[in-house]
Amino acid sequence: MDWLNRMNQAVDYIEDNLSEEISFGHAARIACCSVFHFQRMFAYIAGVPLSEYIRRRRMTAAAFELQTTDEKIIDLALKYGYDSPTAFNRAFRSIHGVSPSAARREGAALAAFPRISFTISIKGEEQMNYKIVTKEAFRIVGTKIHLDMKMEECFEKVPQFWQKTIQSGIVPQILSLLDQSPLGLLGVSTCMDGEALDYYIAVSSGKEVPDNMEDYLVPAGTWAIFECIGAMPGAIQELQKRIVTEWLPTSGYEYSNGPDIEVYFEGDQKSPAYRSEVWLPIVKK
Repeated sequence: MDWLNRMNQAVDYIEDNLSEEISFGHAARIACCSVFHFQRMFAYIAGVPLSEYIRRRRMTAAAFELQTTDEKIIDLALKYGYDSPTAFNRAFRSIHGVSPSAARREGAALAAFPRISFTISIKGEEQMNYKIVTKEAFRIVGTKIHLDMKMEECFEKVPQFWQKTIQSGIVPQILSLLDQSPLGLLGVSTCMDGEALDYYIAVSSGKEVPDNMEDYLVPAGTWAIFECIGAMPGAIQELQKRIVTEWLPTSGYEYSNGPDIEVYFEGDQKSPAYRSEVWLPIVKK
């Protein structure tokens, strides 16, 4: 399975460079996808964000060296990417529960996080309803937040952005601009290659852009559109994970560099019958 092989090759690169600078962009190129999509796939499959995995592996390697060599702590800090012993001590303690100096004592209890290897077990317990749609470019209008290309930040700040936007009272104004497909309130990640992304709460619209909003042209592309039934945000988060771990590996498609889109329709989002959609940008392998 080429997709799986590329993910494991990206892990090989990470493991070979634990004591060097690790480029998320280079890892993503090995996996043949954008930085955003690579981090998302890694987090969903591994169950831990990429940066946290790297931190755990580096601290595992550092603990081994502390117990088996006479390497100075300050040298180990620099080796594993920390500018100061204080920062290294903080990271080490967060993983092992003890300081680097204490780790050298006989009988010190330490944590070890082994290298991961990606395998996929396709469960197929529940059906996934989807359709493949090729769509011309369309414009969205709404409000946005600018984020670093880190999954931890996205997972934390995007829900906060939704809450802030709803509380601001601007959502009805955004919805008043809706005049073309897709006919719902959109969450759009402009997840191109680079060090940052923009996340929009918007609608598809051909109307004039208000002064307090911004627009973005979603490029023409192909999407796998998945139906999601269930209360937010749990239902859509679980579906996104299943798409990456169950559907994508055997679909004959892979991520394209188009935006990820979530479509939220009218209704009670806390209801188990609430309907939404996940649009996955794809390209044929």
